Amino acid sequence: MISKRTVVQENSVIRYELERKSVKNLNLRIRKDGTVYVSAAPSVPQARIDAFVASKANYIENAQKKFAEMAQYAPEPKQFVSGETFYLLGRSLQLNVQQSNKDKVTSDGIYLMLEVTDPSNFAKKQKLIKQYFDARCCAVFEEIMLEIYPVFQKYGVAIPKLRIREMQTRWGSCLTQKGIITLNKHLLEAPRSCIEYVVMHEFCHFIHPNHSKHFYALLTTLMPDWKERKTVLNYSAAFWL
Repeated sequence: MISKRTVVQENSVIRYELERKSVKNLNLRIRKDGTVYVSAAPSVPQARIDAFVASKANYIENAQKKFAEMAQYAPEPKQFVSGETFYLLGRSLQLNVQQSNKDKVTSDGIYLMLEVTDPSNFAKKQKLIKQYFDARCCAVFEEIMLEIYPVFQKYGVAIPKLRIREMQTRWGSCLTQKGIITLNKHLLEAPRSCIEYVVMHEFCHFIHPNHSKHFYALLTTLMPDWKERKTVLNYSAAFWL
C-alpha cells in the first residue's frame, strides 16, 4: 500500500511517498529526482513515521540540493552522432559514426565505432548501440556473478538466474525464493568494482533476506571495502547515466 504524506518541520515542508510492506526497519531514500520515499511495516504508527521523516529534514534538504546540482550536468538525450560520449565500466568512449556496407558496433577502449549503412537513420543507430550494450551487460554481469557465486555455494545457495532491466531507484534486487537476481542495465556504465559490490550485496540476501546487522556483518566480511564502492557508485552515477 502506497500513500502520499506531508510533514511540516519548522519552516520547511517535506512531502514523501510511504509504502507499507514487510520490512524490519524504517527506510528512507532520496531519489535522483528529489522525491522522498519511505518504507515501513504496517504495524508502525503513522505518527512515528512522520516524526522519523521530520528528524531527517537536514539530510533530505542536503540530498535534494546535491541531486539538483548534479542534474545540471546530466547529459542531453543521445543523437547518436560522432563525438558523443558513452560510458562502459567507468570509462568514457567517444562515438565515431561511419558509413559502411554493413551494420556493426565495436570498441577499442577509447572509441565506440558505429558502422551503419545509413548514418542518417536515427532509429537504426539507436537500435545498434542498444544491442551492443545489452550484449555487454549480459557478458559482464554473468561473469561477475560466476566469480562471486563460489563463496555462496558453500552456504548451499543455488546459482541464481540473472535478469537485466532498466530501473529508476535501484541498482539491483533479488527474489530469494525464486532464485533470481535483477540488475540495473545502467550498472554497466559504472566501474567493475561497483558492479561487484551490487552483485555481492544481492547474493548476501540469499543468506539474510533483510538489511539486519547480520546482513551487513556478512557483507563486510566478504567485501570489507563495500562502503567505498557504494560511495563511488551513488555519488558519481549522475555523470554516467
